[in-house]
Amino acid sequence: MKNKFVLFDFDGVIADSFETAFGAYSEINPRITKEYYRSRFEGNVNDWDDPDKIHLDKKKDETAFFEKYWPRFGAEVKLFPGIKAVLASLAEKYKLVIISSTLTSQIEGFLKKNRLDSFFAEVWGNDIHTSKVEKIKMVFEKFNISPDDCVFITDTLGDVREADETGVGAIGVTWGFHNDETLLRDKSFGLVHKPSELPGIISDYFNRFQDGN
Repeated sequence: MKNKFVLFDFDGVIADSFETAFGAYSEINPRITKEYYRSRFEGNVNDWDDPDKIHLDKKKDETAFFEKYWPRFGAEVKLFPGIKAVLASLAEKYKLVIISSTLTSQIEGFLKKNRLDSFFAEVWGNDIHTSKVEKIKMVFEKFNISPDDCVFITDTLGDVREADETGVGAIGVTWGFHNDETLLRDKSFGLVHKPSELPGIISDYFNRFQDGN
């Protein structure tokens, strides 16, 4: 299965960052609710417009957010319990790639700090491209593979939708930004409720193609 690729979102799947991210954005817009903040991730978060934003252009909004988020990220954000052992196991069988809207350097620092960096063939954040559709296509091109060779592990509806645009199936995890009900609004291969369930459902996903289904 080393020719199969498991694409991972970062925030909400590997890093338990929702409360930190929400807290940072709340410093910019104190009126925002958690429910409304979660709705940002029902599409590509870079395309989301906050009607109460304090700046007139998105670049200033993004800069303001990361200025608040970065210091808190290093101090507050932890791994989800159980995810490290699962990633170690998956890396023995598949190629792992991170496709994220967080900055690459921030992700790489977190991975190194938690001794996860050796598990991933590539880490592509928001500075590589703001579209996950385009980053998934970059995986196809770099590794000369097809959509059937990949599956995307994510906690948000927006990622499920972007993966579908590329022909890649998605598996939703319910310990991140979106709950079961939100993740099931669009098609995904299935949902898991704890990291230890990931190896089994990933194997089932790729076995579909071997069985010709």
